[in-house]
Amino acid sequence: MHAARKWLVGEAIPTQEKLRMIAQWLGVPAEWLRFGGPEGEAANAEGAGSVARFESADVKLIADLQRLDEHHRQIAREFIRMLVRINHQK
Repeated sequence: MHAARKWLVGEAIPTQEKLRMIAQWLGVPAEWLRFGGPEGEAANAEGAGSVARFESADVKLIADLQRLDEHHRQIAREFIRMLVRINHQK
Protein backbone atom coordinates (compact mmCIF):
# COMPACT_ATOMS: atom_id res chain seq x y z
CA MET A 1 0.00 0.00 0.00
CA HIS A 2 2.87 2.37 0.73
CA ALA A 3 4.13 2.09 -2.86
CA ALA A 4 0.64 2.67 -4.26
CA ARG A 5 0.26 5.82 -2.17
CA LYS A 6 3.56 7.12 -3.56
CA TRP A 7 2.36 6.40 -7.10
CA LEU A 8 -0.94 8.18 -6.50
CA VAL A 9 0.68 11.31 -5.08
CA GLY A 10 3.40 11.39 -7.75
CA GLU A 11 6.35 10.59 -5.49
CA ALA A 12 7.28 7.45 -7.44
CA ILE A 13 6.49 5.69 -10.72
CA PRO A 14 5.66 1.97 -10.90
CA THR A 15 7.80 -0.31 -13.06
CA GLN A 16 6.40 -1.26 -16.46
CA GLU A 17 5.62 -4.77 -15.22
CA LYS A 18 3.74 -3.46 -12.19
CA LEU A 19 1.94 -0.97 -14.43
CA ARG A 20 0.80 -3.82 -16.69
CA MET A 21 -0.40 -5.82 -13.67
CA ILE A 22 -2.29 -2.81 -12.26
CA ALA A 23 -3.87 -2.13 -15.65
CA GLN A 24 -4.97 -5.75 -15.95
CA TRP A 25 -6.42 -5.70 -12.41
CA LEU A 26 -8.29 -2.45 -13.08
CA GLY A 27 -9.39 -3.59 -16.53
CA VAL A 28 -7.90 -0.61 -18.33
CA PRO A 29 -5.22 -0.34 -21.02
CA ALA A 30 -1.69 0.13 -19.65
CA GLU A 31 -1.29 3.06 -22.05
CA TRP A 32 -4.20 4.81 -20.36
CA LEU A 33 -2.47 4.47 -16.99
CA ARG A 34 0.79 5.76 -18.47
CA PHE A 35 -0.55 8.66 -20.50
CA GLY A 36 -4.14 9.26 -19.39
CA GLY A 37 -6.95 10.23 -21.70
CA PRO A 38 -10.43 11.67 -21.68
CA GLU A 39 -12.65 10.56 -18.78
CA GLY A 40 -14.53 7.42 -19.66
CA GLU A 41 -12.14 6.47 -22.47
CA ALA A 42 -10.68 3.57 -20.47
CA ALA A 43 -14.11 2.33 -19.51
CA ASN A 44 -15.05 1.95 -23.17
CA ALA A 45 -11.72 0.66 -24.41
CA GLU A 46 -12.65 -3.00 -24.72
CA GLY A 47 -16.34 -2.85 -25.57
CA ALA A 48 -19.63 -3.34 -23.81
CA GLY A 49 -19.18 -7.05 -23.04
CA SER A 50 -16.17 -6.57 -20.77
CA VAL A 51 -16.06 -6.57 -16.99
CA ALA A 52 -16.61 -3.40 -14.96
CA ARG A 53 -13.93 -0.75 -15.51
CA PHE A 54 -12.50 1.83 -13.18
CA GLU A 55 -12.07 5.46 -14.19
CA SER A 56 -9.34 7.61 -12.68
CA ALA A 57 -11.89 9.17 -10.30
CA ASP A 58 -12.71 5.67 -8.99
CA VAL A 59 -9.04 4.96 -8.32
CA LYS A 60 -8.73 8.27 -6.44
CA LEU A 61 -11.81 7.40 -4.41
CA ILE A 62 -10.27 4.08 -3.41
CA ALA A 63 -7.10 5.90 -2.34
CA ASP A 64 -9.22 8.31 -0.27
CA LEU A 65 -11.03 5.38 1.32
CA GLN A 66 -7.70 3.82 2.30
CA ARG A 67 -6.69 7.03 4.09
CA LEU A 68 -9.67 6.75 6.47
CA ASP A 69 -9.41 5.02 9.81
CA GLU A 70 -11.01 1.55 10.01
CA HIS A 71 -14.22 2.83 11.64
CA HIS A 72 -14.88 5.34 8.87
CA ARG A 73 -13.89 2.84 6.15
CA GLN A 74 -16.53 0.47 7.52
CA ILE A 75 -19.16 3.24 7.46
CA ALA A 76 -18.23 4.04 3.85
CA ARG A 77 -18.47 0.35 2.85
CA GLU A 78 -21.89 0.01 4.47
CA PHE A 79 -23.09 3.18 2.75
CA ILE A 80 -21.90 1.94 -0.65
CA ARG A 81 -23.57 -1.44 -0.11
CA MET A 82 -26.81 0.34 0.79
CA LEU A 83 -26.63 2.41 -2.41
CA VAL A 84 -26.01 -0.71 -4.48
CA ARG A 85 -29.04 -2.43 -2.94
CA ILE A 86 -31.22 0.62 -3.61
CA ASN A 87 -29.94 0.82 -7.19
CA HIS A 88 -30.70 -2.85 -7.85
CA GLN A 89 -34.25 -2.42 -6.55
CA LYS A 90 -35.05 0.15 -9.26
